[in-house]
Amino acid sequence: MASINIRRDNPDPFYRYKMDRLQSKVEGKGNGIKTVIVNLSTVAQQLARPPGYVIKYFGFELGAQTNIDPKDDRWIINGAHEASKLQDYLDGFINRYVLCKDCKNPETVVNIKDGDITLDCKACGTITRVDLRHKLASFILKNQPKKGKKDKSAKKAERKARKEAEKNGTADDDDADDHASPMDSGSDQGGDDVGDVGIEAGSDDELTRKINEGAKDLDEPELKESEIKWSVDMSKEAIKARAQALPNDLKASLVFEEVNDEDAEANNVYDDFGKWIEQQAQDEGGDVTKVKDIDIYLKAKELGIESKHKTPAVLAQCIFDHNIVKQVAGRASMLKKMITSERHEKAFLGGIERFVGVDKPNLIPSVSAILLKIYESDIVSEEVLKAWGSKASKKYVDIATSKKVRKSAEKFIEWLETAESDEEDDEDE
Repeated sequence: MASINIRRDNPDPFYRYKMDRLQSKVEGKGNGIKTVIVNLSTVAQQLARPPGYVIKYFGFELGAQTNIDPKDDRWIINGAHEASKLQDYLDGFINRYVLCKDCKNPETVVNIKDGDITLDCKACGTITRVDLRHKLASFILKNQPKKGKKDKSAKKAERKARKEAEKNGTADDDDADDHASPMDSGSDQGGDDVGDVGIEAGSDDELTRKINEGAKDLDEPELKESEIKWSVDMSKEAIKARAQALPNDLKASLVFEEVNDEDAEANNVYDDFGKWIEQQAQDEGGDVTKVKDIDIYLKAKELGIESKHKTPAVLAQCIFDHNIVKQVAGRASMLKKMITSERHEKAFLGGIERFVGVDKPNLIPSVSAILLKIYESDIVSEEVLKAWGSKASKKYVDIATSKKVRKSAEKFIEWLETAESDEEDDEDE
């Protein structure tokens, strides 16, 4: 199976951190339709995280039920979901729970202590906190194991992270032993490490273990600090230079497009904008309503995105909470300044759709009330609202969620059509 970079925004063919591409299979029909992620265990192990974390993250993002500890290794999400869409959601999981926030390497170990979750990077030594506002963080904290208890997947994941760090020459065995297990979950299987991993006698894994144990007795040449290469040059120039050194047949199979780099950089700007708003809200005790409109606008201007059509989509997901119906009017002034075209309006509705359908699915019954406030505040035009309500789209959420959101909007769309008919009747009279 062809592998892909763990960081898909990195096009370097020599990027050393790889994972398998997700494979899914849709089974059943009607209300019993479900998606089985065929290779979830393998991908989770390559990320050094328990598969239960990954499947639960998908469930939260898709608003669907999942099985978090199947005995038959069949990881299931209710509903029909495309593998490409799940791969996109996996990028979000990797960004939140795998990559170091400093060096962006995946050589991290998860530590849980005193109601906090941190990522301990074995590549650069940085320890960063995980955002506890995401539902998966609550799941991880609520499902902490008893002290000293580790299941097979947790031990495999921990060893995976440490081995990756050792390959890069940065791991400290003593320090690693002092840390709590990154993903302690499940029951103690007993026995030594070999028994826990489940290596069978005569298997390739057992042979590898014996070779590694024998290698410990060998003296390794001592390197001077100046001879140690701690990192790989990831600049565009270096990537292209390495590509040019490839044989012609392999070189022809690789495509380096400037537009991809620009798109990745642009997306990072929007991510930075969203994270900045979230951080400001966190500084205000978690109350996003205390983040001032003028500060939000000035930050967008500082990033050069105050007039970009994607910005309203970010705003829709970041400047409201569960009381969005009461908050729309208060934000209308800033939103109208930044929503200046039909394209902006569509993006804003897309952001609302994702905010309601994915971030806060409990708000789905309130979609008509939310849209009414948006309409009354003159943020989005009647024509765009009608067009949006007429057809589900998978641009911002999966198609099932999109249909759910629009189903809840039917009452508002019907009112909009009726109001227009009444106006026409008045004119005829």
